[in-house]
Amino acid sequence: MRVLLSLILISLTVSCSSLREERDEFANLSTEEQFYRDANRQLNSGNYSGAVRTYQALEARFPFGQYAAQAQLELIYANYRSGNVEGARAAADRFIRLHPDHPNIDYAYYLKGVASFTENSGFVSRFLPTDPSKRDITRARDAFTEFSLLLALYPDSDYAADAQARMIFLRNNLATYEIHVSTYYLERRAYIAALNRARYVVENFQGSPAVAEAVSIMAECYLRLGLDDLADTSIALLKTNFPDHPTLDNSGNFTVRDHVTNPSLLYTVSFGLLGSNADNTPLAPTTRPNPSIAPQSASPNTGRSLLNILSMGRFGNNGPVVRPDDVPPVSPTDELPQQ
Repeated sequence: MRVLLSLILISLTVSCSSLREERDEFANLSTEEQFYRDANRQLNSGNYSGAVRTYQALEARFPFGQYAAQAQLELIYANYRSGNVEGARAAADRFIRLHPDHPNIDYAYYLKGVASFTENSGFVSRFLPTDPSKRDITRARDAFTEFSLLLALYPDSDYAADAQARMIFLRNNLATYEIHVSTYYLERRAYIAALNRARYVVENFQGSPAVAEAVSIMAECYLRLGLDDLADTSIALLKTNFPDHPTLDNSGNFTVRDHVTNPSLLYTVSFGLLGSNADNTPLAPTTRPNPSIAPQSASPNTGRSLLNILSMGRFGNNGPVVRPDDVPPVSPTDELPQQ
């Protein structure tokens, strides 16, 4: 019981002290204009956290005053400059919902996109060179969508040119991210997944430098899948639009990759210092398989010894192996045996 009373007293003391501090902070401010001028002074002097508190106090005391809408708009910028990008987006959403006909509403859309754009860049990238296309692109997609909305609703806005330039940067990063994912699937022989990612880049990111690599991946995936006609179409597209692509040799022939990531155990436990990370075996056949040749797995495997069965094929006689050359070709005109 004593512990409970002590906790209640402590919470009341903290609340009273915080109210006293807030009262002391705005003790010399009484009118709405004084709050607004003080917030602007803090904003212009770089005291963004103080400006956020003052704008919020102004809105709480004068929610329907003449400076309320402008304070809500400038609160977006104050939150953004203070590093609270989530607060900036929330303030922008609130302003757009409350003041849809405000003459500066395009500024709210713009700052919302800039907040998402800044959060996507991250803190580490300010000091270290990083590839933004290899990180989480959720905020990049949000920023691209918000800038697109700004250009669609207010194409003549003063912020349209900057928003369009940022969209080009974001588009290239989003396309490069899809190429990273597609290459990952390709190296692991998931050709359908790699093909879908590459095709998505070609269909949705025209004008991006990543389109050339996407067409190359599409050509290789079609070859791996035995779809030679579609592969020829992709290769022709690559030759016509990107003749200097690395997958095309001096004669214009398409070169299929032969490298796949396959780290050895030694490479893994030594964090890449020892061992090998390469497997130079071909990823898959590059031509359509001949249906007239029966696969080896279809041939009967008889004559296995008991030791071979018990050891799961490690020891003993595994029976005769039938080679594909030993199987006669199957013709569609062959007659079925009479019953």
